[in-house]
This record gives sequence, C-alpha cells and structure tokens, in this order.
Amino acid sequence: MTTLTASERSVLQMLWPAQGRGAVWTRGLVLALAGSVALWASARLQVPFWPVPMTMQTLVVTMIAATFGWRLGLATVMLYLAQGTVGLPVFAGTPERGIGLAYMVGPTGGYLLGFLAAVAVMAPLAGDGRSWTRMGVAMIAGNAVILLCGFLYLATLVGASQAWAAGVLPFLTGALVKAALGTALMVAGWRLLASWRR
Repeated sequence: MTTLTASERSVLQMLWPAQGRGAVWTRGLVLALAGSVALWASARLQVPFWPVPMTMQTLVVTMIAATFGWRLGLATVMLYLAQGTVGLPVFAGTPERGIGLAYMVGPTGGYLLGFLAAVAVMAPLAGDGRSWTRMGVAMIAGNAVILLCGFLYLATLVGASQAWAAGVLPFLTGALVKAALGTALMVAGWRLLASWRR
C-alpha cells in the first residue's frame, strides 16, 4: 500500500496530481473554468422543494471550497462573478431579471458576495475531506455564511424582518439538506479516491 503525503491526501491532489509550477497553474486554470461552468449550470437547475424551489448553486459553491481549497476556490468564484459582471447570463434568473452590475446590486447581491465569504470560511474547516464531522461543520458553516451575507445585504434594502422572512427562513431547510448532501458526497468521494489510489 502506498503511503500518501499530506498534500496527496487532499481531494484536489488526488483528483488531479500536479507537480511543478506549470502543471499547478494549468490545473488551476482548467478547474477554475470548469468550476465557473458548474456554478452557471447549478444556478439554472431548480429542484422542487418546500417551501420554495431549491437551486443547487450553494451546494456547488461549498463543494468547490471543500475540493479546491481557499485560493483556487476564491479564484473560481471570482471568475464566475466576473463573468456575471460583464453581462454574461450566468446568474439565476438572468437575463430575465437583469444582467451585469444591475443584477449584482439587486436583492440577490448579498448571496453572491456570500459565495466568496463561504469559500474563505469553510475551506480551512473542511480539512483534507476525510472527516464526517469536519466536513459537516464546514458545509453548515458555508451555507450559514451565504445566508448571513444575503440577509445582511437584503436587510439594507427591505428591512431586517422582511429580509429574514423572504431571504432566510424559506431557505433554511434546503440549506441543511444541501449541507448533508455535500458532506456525504465529499467524504464518500474522498474514500473512493483513497481506495482507488491504494
């Protein structure tokens, strides 16, 4: 059985081993582009759920944070936000509800900024992906940070009580479901990769 170093135990290194600056940069560029496409696709995917339909975007954000780490995770989300800033219809509800900066300063702007905050907060918490507890805490923290940022920004537009009723409460159950799903996918995926590498 091969003994894995600490860097090799990370999910990203196991998915795509890279040694040397050029290989690491190539991997980062390809994965950032792929991650931004995944964020766009997940914004379009709605799953019937109670009390409101659930998109998979926050699940993808938290899985990017847990898989890519904070540097590449932040770069990936920033690339996605930059695509939306220049007017590409990558956000949920675009172009019907607007595009570009006009969309980003609207009611969902806080959630978009929350994607960045969630990556920064949860990537260190997730560790190497092996622990159910650490991954669960990281996934809950990531979802909570997104909701908190969305709430704080929305409260400046409509007031705290309405922001809570419309921007947080309907999404709490979905956030818990996505945190549990993300935890299961990440830990099971790590164990599968670790078994395959032996």
